[in-house]
Amino acid sequence: MPFVRVSYKEGQYDALQLEGISSEIQRALVEHFNVPEEDFFQVFHGHKASEFYYSPSYMDIKRTDGLLFIQITLKSGRSTAQKKHFYSSLAERLSERVAIRTEDVFVVLVDTEFEDWTFGNGIAQMIGPEGAGRR
Repeated sequence: MPFVRVSYKEGQYDALQLEGISSEIQRALVEHFNVPEEDFFQVFHGHKASEFYYSPSYMDIKRTDGLLFIQITLKSGRSTAQKKHFYSSLAERLSERVAIRTEDVFVVLVDTEFEDWTFGNGIAQMIGPEGAGRR
């Protein structure tokens, strides 16, 4: 049930690269967080230069205009070890398959609970007898 938002500076990536980024994020979620493959909700936002700001060297990491801000909202419950493996795997995948520098992969995980989601029809599908226990 992750919801993924990816922000990047306009003009940095073409449609094929964005498709590759999407695919690698989903593969990492499936592999490291046991997300079902069909649980796939992502939004990409290209920002004008006047809307995209970052520190080029915070925490001694050299970032470029190729920076990706990846925010993933998902159900809580993943371990610290799972998260660390996810971060490193995703950065490696994006580097190898889409030629994005690992330094430009910025990820934030936002944990939520089942009652924080509706997938449509105004129904909280993840709570109550019909949805109890799904991830």
